[in-house]
Amino acid sequence: MGWFKKKNKQDQKDETTSRPVEGQADEIENRHSRADVSSPDHRDCDPSDEDAGRKKSKGFFRQLKRGLSKTRDVLTTDIDELFRGRKKLDADLLEEIEELLITSDMGVETTMTLIDRISKKSGGISNAKELKAVLKAEVCALMAKPAPATASPRKPHVIMVVGVNGVGKTTTIGKLAARFAGEGKGVIIGAADTFRAAAVEQLTIWAERAGVDIVKHRDNADPAAVAFDSVEAATARGKDIVIIDTAGRLHTKVNLMEELKKIKRAVAKKLPDAPHDIYLVIDATTGQNALSQAKLFNDSMGITGLILTKLDGTAKGGVVIGICNTLDIPLTYIGVGEGVDDLQKFDPEQYAEALFS
Repeated sequence: MGWFKKKNKQDQKDETTSRPVEGQADEIENRHSRADVSSPDHRDCDPSDEDAGRKKSKGFFRQLKRGLSKTRDVLTTDIDELFRGRKKLDADLLEEIEELLITSDMGVETTMTLIDRISKKSGGISNAKELKAVLKAEVCALMAKPAPATASPRKPHVIMVVGVNGVGKTTTIGKLAARFAGEGKGVIIGAADTFRAAAVEQLTIWAERAGVDIVKHRDNADPAAVAFDSVEAATARGKDIVIIDTAGRLHTKVNLMEELKKIKRAVAKKLPDAPHDIYLVIDATTGQNALSQAKLFNDSMGITGLILTKLDGTAKGGVVIGICNTLDIPLTYIGVGEGVDDLQKFDPEQYAEALFS
C-alpha cells in the first residue's frame, strides 16, 4: 500500500528477549514490563451518524457488485444463453446449469445440493429470470450460517488470526483494528509474526492510523511470548479486544501448525477461556484450495470464523457459497479492496443479490 513508509529503527527496538513459553508462565509474566507496548499519542473520535452509515453500506454493496462482476457475468450471461429458445427447465438444461455452477468454483458438493433444490422447483421455472430468482434464494439459504456466541463474559476478547502466506492477513488485522476502534472499543494488536519485520512495520503503521495500542518484541522473538504479553497488557489497561497476528504458514506443515497451538496455549495461560475467536484469512482467488485450507486449519485449530479477502475482480466468487455450505464455520468478514472500509461483515443476502442481480 502506498502509505506504508519505512519506519525508524527505533520503532523496531525491543528489550524483550525470547524465552520458551512451555512450563515457564511465571518467567513470561515477569517479562511484560520489558515488552514494547506502544500507545498512540492521540485518538481521533469522529463517530459516524446513521446517514453516513447508510451511505457507507450502499458504497460497499456497489463495490461488492463490481468485485463479483466476473463471476456474475459468467453465471447470469450463461443462464440467459442457456434458456434462450426454451420454455421449461428440463433434465438437459439442469445438466448444463450444473456445469456452469461448478465453473464458478462452488464445488461439486454444493453444486449438487443446489441442483437438487432447483429441480424440486423446476415446475415453476419457465425462463432465465425465474431461475436466477430461485438460485439467489437458495444460495442465500446455503450461506446463512449464524455465528456462534463467542463473546467473553470478561474483557479482553482475544482474537487469533491465522492463514497461509500471501492472503492479506496483516492488512486484514489492521482493518479489523480500525473497525473495532471506530465502534468505540479499546484495541491492542499483538505483533506475533516476529519472523517478518515488514509485518511488524505494517501493523505499527496500522495501529497509529487506527489509534490503537500495539505490543511487539524484537525480530525473531518467541511468538507465544508476544501473544502472552499482548493479553497481559490488554488486561492491565482494561482494553476490550486483543487481535493477535501470526506468521503465515502452510496448512500442510505439521511443525508450523504446532507453533500456532503453542501460541494458543500461551494465551490461555494468561486468560483461561482465551482465545475466544480464531479467524482464518483465506484468499478468494485460490478457489477450491481455500476450502481445503479451511478444512485443515479447522481440524488443527478449531476455527470460529472465516475472513475472505481479494474478492474484487475474481471469477471464483462461487467459492464463498461452497465454503459456507461445506464447513460448519461462519464467514464473518469479506474484503473487496485495499481501503479501510473495504472489509465488511458478511451479509449472505447482500452477497447473493450482488451475484445474481
